[in-house]
Amino acid sequence: MRFVFENNVLDGDLRELTCAGTTVPLQPQVFDLLLYLVAERARVVSKDDLISQIWSDRIVSDSALNSRINAARKALGDDGATQRLIKTIPRKGFRFVGEVREEAAAGPAPTEAVPGSARVATDRPGIAVLAFENMSGDPAQEYFGDGISEDILTALSKQRWFIVIARNSSFTYKGRAVHIKQIAEELGVRYIVEGSVRKVDNHVRITAQLNDATTGGHLWAERYDRELVDVFAVQDEITERIVAAIEPQIHAAENFRTHRKLPSSLDAWDLLMQGLSHYWRVTPQDHAAAQKLLERAIAIDPNYGQALAVFAASHMFGVHLGWAELATTAPIAEDAALAAMRCDHDNAWAHAALGSVCFSTSRLADALSEFEQALALNPNFSLAQGYYALALSYAGRSSDSFEAAQKAIRLSPRDPSLAIYYGIAGYARFTERHYDEAIALAREAIRHRGDLTGAYRVLAVSAGMTGDSALADMALGELRRTQPNISLDWIATQLPWANDADRQHYLEGFRRAGLN
Repeated sequence: MRFVFENNVLDGDLRELTCAGTTVPLQPQVFDLLLYLVAERARVVSKDDLISQIWSDRIVSDSALNSRINAARKALGDDGATQRLIKTIPRKGFRFVGEVREEAAAGPAPTEAVPGSARVATDRPGIAVLAFENMSGDPAQEYFGDGISEDILTALSKQRWFIVIARNSSFTYKGRAVHIKQIAEELGVRYIVEGSVRKVDNHVRITAQLNDATTGGHLWAERYDRELVDVFAVQDEITERIVAAIEPQIHAAENFRTHRKLPSSLDAWDLLMQGLSHYWRVTPQDHAAAQKLLERAIAIDPNYGQALAVFAASHMFGVHLGWAELATTAPIAEDAALAAMRCDHDNAWAHAALGSVCFSTSRLADALSEFEQALALNPNFSLAQGYYALALSYAGRSSDSFEAAQKAIRLSPRDPSLAIYYGIAGYARFTERHYDEAIALAREAIRHRGDLTGAYRVLAVSAGMTGDSALADMALGELRRTQPNISLDWIATQLPWANDADRQHYLEGFRRAGLN
């Protein structure tokens, strides 16, 4: 839809504002705010409306809100004194008061009209969780399906990738036969989660699926059969597994969508999605590509906290796997992570990125605190869980580390970093002198990915301590292939142990394996 007023054209499809035919540069968030005000011009838009629609219910200061309003006014040649187009209604909110003419966007027309009640599209996709259908035939069991749906909705809301529609909206479709495409249009979302619960005696079967409403296709579906020994424990477990499965599926779908767009039409969100697709391939070349894409996203929107956070995390990933030098990389990553925190202090990725910087610069207490904060914000964040496990090991808490690594594996069984989590679990077992278990976990890590350094390090030191020279030779050979700069000096100076005894134990394993 195009909105024409005075000498301006606001194009929601092209995400472009022009004045007398000249493009007016706007930050994505300012564009979203202006588009929302124009689309909702028939009413006064409250501060709460703006925070919900533009900031996804995050805590936003009055100064931040006013700066975006002022930026929108400035783009239109308006200001706070004249308020020719954007008027402040004292104690009520804001209203766009200009005369507007609506035009259909250029290009192919949509097959169905979008209702006027639909939410204005933003860079991030929206997702709605419908009430799970009670298939038990027993109205008394409604609470169980509703509870799972609400828990999924709450857990997804902790993730900053997408807008999650509130329960009061998505649950209005309960018991109604409405096509998901209609629901998506009315709620302004791209993805819909639906499912069912069938309870018989003390057994329950739960199904869940993620739908792409734009295509009508299923992106993911799963069935869970459980005994109801503890109702709430089952509810928590199923919620955890469903949420952990949904996030990567949306990332994959968004990445596929962005790769079908022309490079000239990519915005910051699309660049972030493409950057993430490289991030999760876990190779030096892909991380270099990810960083270039993320730099472009940040250039478009310097206050894009999510892009800044992933940019920082990518740099530190290279340090942890031996691809990048700590001395040159850590300052870049720390600056980006702190910038991400300033933009959005409740961003789990920002805390994880800063925690990874603190970890590699031997600030283990700070690292553990940041990882714990990331997990408090998003308990299903497997990457933060894996980092947390690693930091616990180096802090001398091996038993806690192993448990945390097991949780990371359980959270995301299809995670591209699964090999790393197995390697971390193996290292935890190595520190406890359970060398055979460490070897088994390292082999499992290599089965998932045979090109990562962590598993070969664990395999080499564990084989060295057990005296298996053939296995140690093989592990060292592969380690030198994946990390050519590996040496006793690198290990002694680059890895952040809290206890010197743990460092010496690791070095001894490498010496016995034949590293010098």
